[in-house]
Amino acid sequence: MDLHGLKLRQRVLRDVSSRILETTVLGETMSIPLLLAPVGFAGMFAPRAEVLAARAAQRAGITFCESTLSICGIEEVASATSRAVWFQLYVMKDRSFAEDLIERAKAAGCSTLVLTIDLPVPGRRFRDTRNGLNGGLAATRQYRRKFDIASHPRWVRQVALGGKPLTFGNLEKAVPAGKVPQDFQHWVSSQFDPSVTWRDLVWLRSLWDGNIVLKGILDPEDAREAVTNGVDAIIVSNHGGRQLDDVTSTARALPAIADVVGDKIEILMDGGVRSGLDVVKALSLGARACLIGRPWVYAVAARGEQGVVDVIESIRADLMVALALTGHTDVNYLDASVLEDINRL
Repeated sequence: MDLHGLKLRQRVLRDVSSRILETTVLGETMSIPLLLAPVGFAGMFAPRAEVLAARAAQRAGITFCESTLSICGIEEVASATSRAVWFQLYVMKDRSFAEDLIERAKAAGCSTLVLTIDLPVPGRRFRDTRNGLNGGLAATRQYRRKFDIASHPRWVRQVALGGKPLTFGNLEKAVPAGKVPQDFQHWVSSQFDPSVTWRDLVWLRSLWDGNIVLKGILDPEDAREAVTNGVDAIIVSNHGGRQLDDVTSTARALPAIADVVGDKIEILMDGGVRSGLDVVKALSLGARACLIGRPWVYAVAARGEQGVVDVIESIRADLMVALALTGHTDVNYLDASVLEDINRL
């Protein structure tokens, strides 16, 4: 097949997939039922990684969600794409600073605020203790860490030097003397607020007139309460399994939540989504779309913006195959029978 024929075939496949895979999330059209999840520290994987991911999401026709703890600030990310980004927010003890972040997200044109509610206290991340991300490395480990950095000259050249400034762009006002992510660590850890309750949604709604999504729901009663309090969508999430060992998987939690609120609110899911087939399974269990975190971060580390595009396109291809082999022609009409079809294959 010559180049012209290949491009024609790709265009035909894209046209077909647009009719089969396209959906909407909170009124926004997605070319496939997928979003890029907020990931803190992402800019440590590639120079200005959040910007690269936002551009890749726009190219693929899906939405990118910016993390409070992103290396790139919300203004930098939002200005890099013509598609509205979402902004993920932690409710902090310093409510005035949280209010400032909300105003910045609003000014940057963000369409949706994603309030993360599953982190009242920082989890015991022992891997972070070993690698020094939460500070306090012993002298021996400090030496090993410096040796590890020195043994990766390409990362030093491209990210440590080429990706500057390596600060939390959304938190610079709170820690004006911060020069590297570790300088922000104590402030961040001290700001998680265990006193947050449903009443804080009233405060949040008074500041934000766009969509509000709650991220971190695993319990059906919490999902019901979210509906009662007027949020626009929820994300069934266990924070990537990074906060509490042995926490239930999102795939296990999703069906009961969908049974309770599935006809009242849009449900999204993240955690463990690695392929288009995983997306199909989540949709059949009651989700409207999925978010991916690790896949896009690993991809941006390997191949930058194009790597993220390739991951999205791989999931798109998986979706097409999964639907074809289970006899379905629209992602918006999947139900539990799809799982039976998959089990029979």
